Amino acid sequence: MTAHQPTAPADLSTETEVALERAATSHRHHELFSARASKIKQSAVRDVFDISLRPGLVSLAGGNPFLQSLPLEKIGGMAYKLVTEHGLTALQYGGGQGMEKLREQICEVMAEEGITDADPGNVVVTVGSQSAQDVACKVFCNPGDTVLCEDPTYVGALNTFEAYEVSVEAVAMDDRGLVPDELRRRIAEVRAAGGNIKFLYTIPNFNNPSGITLAAERREEIVQICQEANILIIEDNPYGLLRFDGRPIPPLRAGHPADVIYMGSFSKILAPGLRIGWALVPAHLQRRFYLASEAVTLCPPTLNQMLVSEYLDGHDWRGQITNYRDLYAERCLAMLSALAEFMPPGVTWTRPDGGFFVWVTLPPGIDTYPLLHRAIDAGVVFIPGAAFTPSDEPSNRLRLAFSAVAGDRIREGVRRLAPVIAEAIEAGAAERTG
Repeated sequence: MTAHQPTAPADLSTETEVALERAATSHRHHELFSARASKIKQSAVRDVFDISLRPGLVSLAGGNPFLQSLPLEKIGGMAYKLVTEHGLTALQYGGGQGMEKLREQICEVMAEEGITDADPGNVVVTVGSQSAQDVACKVFCNPGDTVLCEDPTYVGALNTFEAYEVSVEAVAMDDRGLVPDELRRRIAEVRAAGGNIKFLYTIPNFNNPSGITLAAERREEIVQICQEANILIIEDNPYGLLRFDGRPIPPLRAGHPADVIYMGSFSKILAPGLRIGWALVPAHLQRRFYLASEAVTLCPPTLNQMLVSEYLDGHDWRGQITNYRDLYAERCLAMLSALAEFMPPGVTWTRPDGGFFVWVTLPPGIDTYPLLHRAIDAGVVFIPGAAFTPSDEPSNRLRLAFSAVAGDRIREGVRRLAPVIAEAIEAGAAERTG
């Protein structure tokens, strides 16, 4: 028999809901779980993705690329040809580091942003950049070690860090990205408390969730700070080529081959369903990283690698990226215009130069997590800000995604969301005045 699972009230915290589920599904095998398993939590983003599939809702939650702009028939023909003419290779095991040809092509992709010294031998093809984050933790982190990250940062990375039982310490950002003086201060604080810092995890271009870009003039200083402190940099850059003006800022890795592990992905510039990403690893770290990656996946999917390679060979992928830039710039403008039109006083938001996201800040004291349920009732979905920080404190921020939604639907979604936020602001003001 399946144990009855009670339905948690909408205003309960995620932790309470998890506790209720655990109590309702108690089983003798639970005692076999590792201590690490208890650190792995359901992603708030995944929860909202499931909700966003409901008919009639406007989803401003998911950071999905707009696949309708891809030449799907052409890609389908490429896949058919690969299976029918090269199926014995495409459907077979492959090398653990990834196809040599694809690794060479990845170096061409990175050169578009300014990494011109990449050696294909130091590229490790991974199952999306999420897998590369997992491998980095496996290779460098012991339980109790410290990882530094921006605040806010990517929820998937936070989930990975939790699973490896590391301490995550956030470094403050402003509208120009990670603040160098704050990085110095956090390093000093963590080390004074006995912490062992292994790496800085950063999304310098159009940070997920904030959309903020690390200013070009700060990048060299950030690298120098980490060099002096002997802290590795993990640079996660899935959005870098999607700068609206078509002029990407050189990554932190450009010019610093020994100090930065650079992670890229085809999820945002081609298709996430292919699950092909990569890590450009310093030469002296490559073997350990590669062996750990092979231990996780054995080999990245051969058919998917060959399809990405065929796409890069047989399609104007640079032109496709230009199309994406234009599309996302238009949708970003639609969102910024709608926010200006509908949002009540006291609400602010970022103005990204690329990527998928806008970060909205409400007045202090308003928790956006409970607002999600009211927004769903109003017909719109967003991601609460608490998902993107290692802090357990409530957040007065939320993430809106514009990449996969047409301009008129973006406007409608913001129009539906604005009264929910206005009501929360009014209630907060009334509570403060007593």
